[in-house]
Amino acid sequence: MLTDAFDWSAVFYVNVLMAGAGLVAAVVLLPGTARGVRGGFDLPGAVLGTASSSLLVIGLVQGPDRGWASLVALWSLVLAVVLFALFVVVESRSASPLVPLGLFRNRDLSTGTAIAFLLMATFGALAFFLTLLWQSVQGYSALATGFAFVVPSALALVGTFAGGRAATRVGTRKTLLAALAISTAGAIALASMISVDRPYAALAVPLAVLSLGQGMVFVTMFAAASTGVPAEDQGIGSGIAATGRQIGGAVGLALLIALAGAFGGSHAEGDPSGIVDGIRAAVWAVAVGIDLTALAVLNLRRAPSVISATSMAAAGTAAEAAGDRGL
Repeated sequence: MLTDAFDWSAVFYVNVLMAGAGLVAAVVLLPGTARGVRGGFDLPGAVLGTASSSLLVIGLVQGPDRGWASLVALWSLVLAVVLFALFVVVESRSASPLVPLGLFRNRDLSTGTAIAFLLMATFGALAFFLTLLWQSVQGYSALATGFAFVVPSALALVGTFAGGRAATRVGTRKTLLAALAISTAGAIALASMISVDRPYAALAVPLAVLSLGQGMVFVTMFAAASTGVPAEDQGIGSGIAATGRQIGGAVGLALLIALAGAFGGSHAEGDPSGIVDGIRAAVWAVAVGIDLTALAVLNLRRAPSVISATSMAAAGTAAEAAGDRGL
């Protein structure tokens, strides 16, 4: 509605208003605490970590658009690697590191972060390609496209509740594998059905199945990542997994756009069949990526079927943000 009424930049301005309201509410509602920040604030680590991850995303976003050999893309990626190396050095020597490197010895946290990376590299890119299908190929308005996402978004929300319940009963490992199997079935069906004139109703069912699985994966991967992390480090552990999710989205989208361009480039310019061929290839790649995510899940430790309240609370908090990235 904002895009139709104003333009696309309105979606960023409204976030400023909502974040401002949240800031005021936090000051008024959140209780104070007697505990200070443990050991102080790691300013060098915060600067280097933020700069390296930001430059990585900039390079990955600009590469498909300007070319991987362009100065912006190339130097962003080079500087990202250099600054990340410095970040690791600083964190290894800091008395109070922003990211304690010892946490990565926790196999579940490392694996959970990898799952988060792969989740956004696959699921996270679908919103872009579906928007391209509906608006650029089938002529949907921005408002109609927004309504088209209601069904998958609602099923993703249902999936977060279902995933949480399943994880407490059978464990995160089994829940993730089942959710990824559901997601694979939905992705294969979606890739098989995409065409220039395929109506929305025909795509709604595979979209619903895919989104249900995505919601289950989303909440459960954060529960898996937080398993075995000390209570005082739960925030750091969740932040590490969330960072993997954000970077995975940028990496996956860059690669899938390149793949879509390769498969759709044989058609005449302006031919919608070329766009659809590219989208179809990207969705098939997403299905393959979901299977790779299942291989990562196998590295999780076999834990008792009952998940700790701390882990599920941390996962639930993260899952509340499920709607902030597309599906």
